[in-house]
Amino acid sequence: MTVTEELNDAGTTVGEIPMIVSVDDHVVEPPDLWQRWLPEKYRAAGPRVERRGIAGMKFVGGTGYEIEYSDDAPKSDCWLFEDLVVPHKRHVAAVGFERDDMTLSPITYDEMRPGCYDPKARVEDMLANHVDVSLSFPTFPRFCGQTFTEANDHDLGLACVKAYNDWMVDEWCGDSDGHLVPLIIVPLWDAQLAADEVRRNAARGVHAVCFSEVPYHLGLPSIHTGYWDPFFQACAETQTVVNMHIGSSSRMPSTSPDAPPAVQATLSFGNAMSSLSDFLFSGVLVKFPELKLAYSEGQIGWIPYILERADDVWMEHRAWGGVAEAIPEPPSNYYYRQVFGCFFRDRHGLESLESVGVDNITFETDYPHTDSTWPNSKQVAIDLMGHLPADVQYKIIRGNAIRMLSLDIV
Repeated sequence: MTVTEELNDAGTTVGEIPMIVSVDDHVVEPPDLWQRWLPEKYRAAGPRVERRGIAGMKFVGGTGYEIEYSDDAPKSDCWLFEDLVVPHKRHVAAVGFERDDMTLSPITYDEMRPGCYDPKARVEDMLANHVDVSLSFPTFPRFCGQTFTEANDHDLGLACVKAYNDWMVDEWCGDSDGHLVPLIIVPLWDAQLAADEVRRNAARGVHAVCFSEVPYHLGLPSIHTGYWDPFFQACAETQTVVNMHIGSSSRMPSTSPDAPPAVQATLSFGNAMSSLSDFLFSGVLVKFPELKLAYSEGQIGWIPYILERADDVWMEHRAWGGVAEAIPEPPSNYYYRQVFGCFFRDRHGLESLESVGVDNITFETDYPHTDSTWPNSKQVAIDLMGHLPADVQYKIIRGNAIRMLSLDIV
């Protein structure tokens, strides 16, 4: 394989793949985040951490768990906020444990790898893992800030959103020398407030925001209503990519209440597939041609078929399907123009590069979750993409993410 001089400038040496720009990792918020970053009048009511014994924990679907507390049981550091008690779980802060020890069990900050919550330690873990840049989704606020959207007090919720974003920009990313890229949350209960928060952060260089893959599942208006137009307009105007992580609708596809969690994990791409279908036929991408969408951790192997099916439906059924006037071009055109997929292991998707779009896919390491390729992400990338031409490797591993996130690097 020949590596070009440009790739050398991007952090590679001859014979190596480019340094990774990971578009989907996760941060475990430090326990004092909101106590330090909230305005003083909100701190007493803001999120805080308390250590509690957890006698039992059972996953019951979506983002739900049945938890039994006992003072004599193994301890977990738990977030407390309004009526919520949210224990930290080992499988969410899994790096550093053996595969069979990445269990649904309580964990404290003392037991976590410091890279989960400390930015300097995270950058050290990244660089040791052949990762140059990382975009991290929240944990306690959930993948698009649902925790604060569901708050009883929206003034408090808005203060928590802004405090998180200030911490994300100034502390998590602030001294990282560009290795950590900010990803903000917004107050989803008000589309205009959400637009305002996008613009507030874009003014200080932020170009990525979390959003729900299916907001209707959160009890919010669908993307077909026009309700979200102020938010989408703000994102388009500021080159802020809309990142939709699997599970950001607070539910995951499954078959029955008694199906094991492995079923949901296998079907986790389903919400991304549904969401993309929604956007392709919503008219949003027609109305906002500069808007960029990213499907985080959704994988890519399903994309060729859904594009083929959407185009067939547009061709054969648009007269009665409600999209004849709203969608003037085949839906796949909007995907190739405005949408990015994301994967960590997806051989089938890579075998379909022509259909998935070599300019439309990005790579991730999912640190510190159980799916994470850390500390072997470089070897995983080589195994998956080592046979591809150098320019294609560069796009998938690094270049597309740079363009998606409006990064000033090569």
